[in-house]
Amino acid sequence: MAAPAIASPPGIAPTMPPVEMVGTNGIELAVYEAGSGPAVVLLHGFPGLAYTWRHQIPALVDAGYRVIVPDLRGYGLSDAPDDVEDYDIADLTGDVAGMLDSLDVHEAVFVGHDWGGLLAWQMALFHEERTTGVVSFNTPHIPHWGLWLHQDLVAPVLGDGDDFAADPGRDPIAQMREVYRPGMYVLMFQDGDMADIAMNSDPEGTLRGALRKDLGTPKDWDHMPAELKNMEYYGQPAPDRFPGQDVLSAEELGFYVSQYERTGFTPAINWYRNISRNWQAGLEVDQMVRVPSLMISAENDVVLRPGMTDGMDALVPDLEKHVIADTWHWTPEEKPEEANRIVLDWLDRTFPR
Repeated sequence: MAAPAIASPPGIAPTMPPVEMVGTNGIELAVYEAGSGPAVVLLHGFPGLAYTWRHQIPALVDAGYRVIVPDLRGYGLSDAPDDVEDYDIADLTGDVAGMLDSLDVHEAVFVGHDWGGLLAWQMALFHEERTTGVVSFNTPHIPHWGLWLHQDLVAPVLGDGDDFAADPGRDPIAQMREVYRPGMYVLMFQDGDMADIAMNSDPEGTLRGALRKDLGTPKDWDHMPAELKNMEYYGQPAPDRFPGQDVLSAEELGFYVSQYERTGFTPAINWYRNISRNWQAGLEVDQMVRVPSLMISAENDVVLRPGMTDGMDALVPDLEKHVIADTWHWTPEEKPEEANRIVLDWLDRTFPR
């Protein structure tokens, strides 16, 4: 059973419900819950929080859903184990399944963004009996952790005449090292704690530098200098002037900063440090997603590009796809009204009540 609700952290938006600590899988997650009806679980990405979904929660509650929104393992008010190995996909999906048990929920639609989208797809693979549907913002389902090796990303980095084909039978991190320089953020997270130190020393600069929009299009990105195509996004000093526009207001950014000043970024980075372990764990797992699914891409996301959803239908037979125009990576926060409209329409048609 869940523990009694505790007061919401200072600075949190009024649209967030009270938070409660829920025991699951040997840890406690901070869970924001509201509404009644069929369960919808919202899974945030990196460097997000349950707070990422502040615009979606009231819309889903008003539409008649029970909305369950955790700070995932290592984030916000949730527990953050010390060992890197405690952040592999078995633990992450086990946390979500155990949270449902504690809340007496048998099954749910999982809605995720960024890493949360990847986690939602993995729930359909590892815990299909708990998964009625998947909605993913930005993150496509690409088997065996090949997201960072998709041709849409690799092609701009390679020189003229070079060729690269991702191999699902090989460790994706080893393959990434053949394409990218060590400063590429996913590789930097594998190699020591330089990124942790830099990011933890300036949480505000890290978050403000990450949570940006109006940064150009994927086509623009392909013609940028090599260091930008190498995706050296984290672990760098904050510039004097940030490109593009802030996604968050000063008050919203202040809440994010307050949480990362308390936790640091290392627990969240540890999710990346398990990519090889996760690939190994999933080698014998059928990659077919057999539940109704909705894929919402952002037109100008340069990392998780809409083109990466091409061919997904072969692995997700019951799939509907949308692209939100003039949107970068932080779709639920950049375009909440359009995001909510698409999700609610799909829910109403797919799971009529």
